[in-house]
Amino acid sequence: MKSNQTGFDNELYLKLQSENILKRIDTFNNKLYLEFGGKIFDDLHASRVLPGFDPNIKTKLLVKLKDKAEIIFCISANDIEKNRVRADLGLSYDDEVLRLVDNLRDLDLYVSSIVITLFKGQPSALKFARKLENRNERVYFHNYTKGYPNDVETIVSDEGYGANPYIETTRPLVIVTAPGPSSGKLATCLSQLYHEHKKGIKAGYAKFETFPVWNLPLKNPVNIAYEAATADLKDVNQIDPYHFNAYGELTVNYNRDIEVFPVLHNILKKITGGEPYKSPTDMGVNMVAKAITDENIVEEASKREIVRRYHRAQCDYKKGSGNFETVERLEYLMSELNLDPNYLEVTKVAKQTSKTSGYPCVALELHNGKVITGKTKKVISASGAVILNALRTLAGLGDDFDVITDSILMPIIELRTTYLNSKQSVLTLDDVLVALAISSSTNTKAQKIIKKLPELKGCEAHSTYMLPSAEELTLRKLGINITCEPQFINKHLFQN
Repeated sequence: MKSNQTGFDNELYLKLQSENILKRIDTFNNKLYLEFGGKIFDDLHASRVLPGFDPNIKTKLLVKLKDKAEIIFCISANDIEKNRVRADLGLSYDDEVLRLVDNLRDLDLYVSSIVITLFKGQPSALKFARKLENRNERVYFHNYTKGYPNDVETIVSDEGYGANPYIETTRPLVIVTAPGPSSGKLATCLSQLYHEHKKGIKAGYAKFETFPVWNLPLKNPVNIAYEAATADLKDVNQIDPYHFNAYGELTVNYNRDIEVFPVLHNILKKITGGEPYKSPTDMGVNMVAKAITDENIVEEASKREIVRRYHRAQCDYKKGSGNFETVERLEYLMSELNLDPNYLEVTKVAKQTSKTSGYPCVALELHNGKVITGKTKKVISASGAVILNALRTLAGLGDDFDVITDSILMPIIELRTTYLNSKQSVLTLDDVLVALAISSSTNTKAQKIIKKLPELKGCEAHSTYMLPSAEELTLRKLGINITCEPQFINKHLFQN
């Protein structure tokens, strides 16, 4: 599979998803609380497993519906306290909320408020709230719901959802979203439903879903890739028994939604006085399957993503930030599709090149299938070397090394080692890119290759050692799918 092939129709998806959301609003008398699962911006997982999927398609949908929609952000006080980080961007959840709010407002979308959920006096949550309130943002605190999950009478009462402050909303579509999972989106929606119905407003609830894809087979690689992405949460895809019992149709959902459905069904029934849904699948709005244009491309991309998740889990465990259960879970998921850790061609090339040369290596596969390598030697890191080599190849310069002169490289090394007291004498990827940018002002070859950077987006790369976090982040910013062997580059205890 070429890494720039597509298998997904964004325009069709946008049309079908928006139409179905509008239908759902009409179903609930023009007031719908829509829980947004997944990433509202930069849904990089979806773009990797559905080649062609626009990672910002959700915001384009919101722009299409912006006259009807407002947005509430939820963030768990526990996540603020633990400084939980969005791994693919390296941002803490509280900073991610600020980034998302800014980005949405830049698109002229209405973000009305921020809710700090699961609040029990956490100092860091109070500090975050003060920061927001000092910028004239509306902030609400929601506590743990008394009686949840079994005592429905208490949950649906002034002691339960009624104990949370009512969030003032003005538009028919209220998007409830968050920087990540387990942020209290569902509880916020249900709390709002309770208050709305007390006011005589017959509002409804639904979920904006992307994964798992309810009308793809249970063991389809797309759905297994979702399990891989949530392996640390122990999510498992299952056949929705409630949907099968109600309609005789096999559909896929994940264990947490299925497990909580009896409770959620009773809560919704108690709040609304009716039975809006017969199954967890009924609650979702998900038109992904109908927009897949090439199943083979999508399934191959999903297999690659599962292997990437395995490599990341191994590295997280090695660094002490992950657990071995996650690694074992991903090994099991790979075995279901007969995948192994060397499934990606770049993995094999990187390991063989490193073994032959004796140097740490990064290999990168271009969209035409050619694999480029870079090794860590005396001056440039393997990441910096492979990017330079790849850009030279794309620009047709081959092994022409007259791109960045020593007159630019050496002062950077001297600055670091002499004046900044750094023991690191090897230029990092960021150093190389800055040097390349400086060179491009006078060097026509540098000018030529720097324009090739966008062509690296979507390329696969593999490192024979765990990259410094700054280099890994830069590769991800370039759109490169980087994986690493769970090996430290040296014996130093301090790795950055």
